[in-house]
Amino acid sequence: MPLLDQGVWASGLSAYATDHRYYEIAHQTLGSQFQHRYVVLKDRDGLTRAIQPIFIVYQDLMTGTPNFVREPVEIIRRRFPSFLKLKMLMVGCSAGEGDLARDVSTGRIQWTAQALREALPVIAKRLKTTLIVFKDFPITYRTTLDELRSAGFTRVPSMPATGLTLGFADFDEYLRTRLSHSMRKNLRRKFRKADSEAAIAVEVLTDATPVVEELLPLYQAVFQRSKLRFEELNRSYLSELGRRMGDKARFLVWRLNGRIVAFASLLVHDGVLKDNYIGLDYSVALDYHLYFVTWRDTITWALQNGCRKYHSAPLNYDPKLHFQMHLEPLDLYVRATQDWLNPFFAQLLPLLEPTRYDKAIQKFANKAELW
Repeated sequence: MPLLDQGVWASGLSAYATDHRYYEIAHQTLGSQFQHRYVVLKDRDGLTRAIQPIFIVYQDLMTGTPNFVREPVEIIRRRFPSFLKLKMLMVGCSAGEGDLARDVSTGRIQWTAQALREALPVIAKRLKTTLIVFKDFPITYRTTLDELRSAGFTRVPSMPATGLTLGFADFDEYLRTRLSHSMRKNLRRKFRKADSEAAIAVEVLTDATPVVEELLPLYQAVFQRSKLRFEELNRSYLSELGRRMGDKARFLVWRLNGRIVAFASLLVHDGVLKDNYIGLDYSVALDYHLYFVTWRDTITWALQNGCRKYHSAPLNYDPKLHFQMHLEPLDLYVRATQDWLNPFFAQLLPLLEPTRYDKAIQKFANKAELW
């Protein structure tokens, strides 16, 4: 990053929970998984107005699709192993949702979006990528990013985040007023069992370094169980997050008889608690209903610390449906580097996007917002 542009870099992402420091952490700790780059956007007078993070990744388009979709493709891959495994230029964050840098002249994102629209096809050809993808951009960007459609981009849903407005005094009020009788009864039974049979204690850390060797195996256990994988965290990420973003980063750590059995990696920004990653000890998780206990304690902590909203990362939709959470759509904007391929991908991508095959997602009241 040019020294003269450091101020532009920092200010362009300062309004977001994942500010410029977060992108630097992802670059420095996850660099073996992705090729991180930065697009320095200048106006006609040569003034740097915005710096947008991008990264390069090889991605299998069949990830997240059911067997009946994958099976025909696997037949083709017997002869052409790399079929639909493509090199992509992705705009956004390699470890989380995407944001557009605000340009320094207006403090808005519209100039950045237009500049990227012009620059990315040239950059993608230079980097020899097959697709350009705006990765996991929240629905609030649609007004701006939908204009990319006229440049050959297709918008399709990514796996959505979920949210819960914290408009209640405490967790008990939430149980009484938001949940069905059967769900309320089920949760209280789980909590009674966990609270009566074990001394599970929660603590809050801003720096996970002292316990990172205990946290990493718990995260890896959850990661290995997931059918949809992208970034994989490591000890450096977990340590640097608290060291460099202690004003926003929080780690909730649960101990059973002194041993760490669960944790949650959170970011708190502008009244929103973002629950990004969890780790669980599956040798005790089911017996003590750890997923539900950690969720209860996280909501309780959010309320006690003045948060207005709880935002959870994608996946694990069935319990979130019963928690009466709502979907918070994340969008992918995709176009081929070669223009002649765009009609093909415009037809293919809606068939491959994974939300259509997740039965729990289809039960959310606001599922129509995904499109």
